[in-house]
Amino acid sequence: MKNTALTHVHEALGAKIVPFAGYNMPVSYEGINVEHETVRKAVGVFDVSHMGEFLVEGENALALIQKVTSNDASKLAIGDAQYSCFPNEDNGIVDDLICYRIKENTYMLVVNASNIDKDWNWISKYNQEFGAELRNVSEDYSLLAIQGPKAVEAMQSLTSVDLSTIKFYTFQVADFAGMENVIVSATGYTGSGGFEVYVKNEDAESLWNKVFEAGAEFGIKPIGLAARDTLRLEMGYCLYGNDINDTTSPIEAGLGWVTKFTKDFVNSDNLLAQKENGITRRLVAFELTERGIPRQGYEIVDADGNIIGSVTSGTMSPSLGKGIGMGYVNRPHTKRDTEIFIQVRKKAIPAVVVKLPFYKG
Repeated sequence: MKNTALTHVHEALGAKIVPFAGYNMPVSYEGINVEHETVRKAVGVFDVSHMGEFLVEGENALALIQKVTSNDASKLAIGDAQYSCFPNEDNGIVDDLICYRIKENTYMLVVNASNIDKDWNWISKYNQEFGAELRNVSEDYSLLAIQGPKAVEAMQSLTSVDLSTIKFYTFQVADFAGMENVIVSATGYTGSGGFEVYVKNEDAESLWNKVFEAGAEFGIKPIGLAARDTLRLEMGYCLYGNDINDTTSPIEAGLGWVTKFTKDFVNSDNLLAQKENGITRRLVAFELTERGIPRQGYEIVDADGNIIGSVTSGTMSPSLGKGIGMGYVNRPHTKRDTEIFIQVRKKAIPAVVVKLPFYKG
């Protein structure tokens, strides 16, 4: 197991450390509900330094990105970020990612920690045609996600940049906490506002300390991966390995909005045919109408007990106080307000298909 530059800090704070995506990561400090509420109402800090970062540079950088990603990166201005995915050749997804346009011919791709090696090999294979300059800088950078409605106010003293001007899916390269040329972005996965700060590993502990000093009067707390999962699920954001994987297509996963057929990309012809011809299953969101907690892998059944799908993500929502989840179900059961049943052990608990997000803020 690898450690982030801050693992020793988490241990000193008494965090529960678990192996995750090849790293020793803090799963919780005070408990999921306390940490979840901190992000929804104040400001919390996640160490997400395990995420991967690839730099793609040179005259053919955009051409390569256009080939391997589903979204249209040509729409990015410098300072913009974009959610996207890497489609594979079998109607599945290699990974989901965020693409940052740093400079004219320089892009940064932020990928999931568990997929760093797989993604690197995938991009490198296609780069044989394009010859862009690729650098895997995942081991060089640390990343803090500072999330919550008080994040901007709490961190404003650390930079001369007006943090409120960094809109969702944009970023600035700025001086922050006494460090020069830091990427400060707003691509958070919690739905409660805030931003992320990328720094070199050697600056990570200094950044952590300054962030907590600045946020002390705003109720700032460290937040673990368990609350990160409940926060993202309340927003209906997909988690790779749960809701999307090598066998789920972007169309089935409801990611048609980041799948742009105005360009040619890996497997675009087959995905377009799937979109035009219709799909047999789709990822839906649901809320339990009786008490229970849905979990990944639980069967979804109809009123007659026939299996119609399975749960990909599920939890007891700390904000809503009810069981929520997502899962793939057969097409006839995907409409909003459709009643379905979640097989929790030996009991079929009723649920209803709902529109995302679960949490409206």
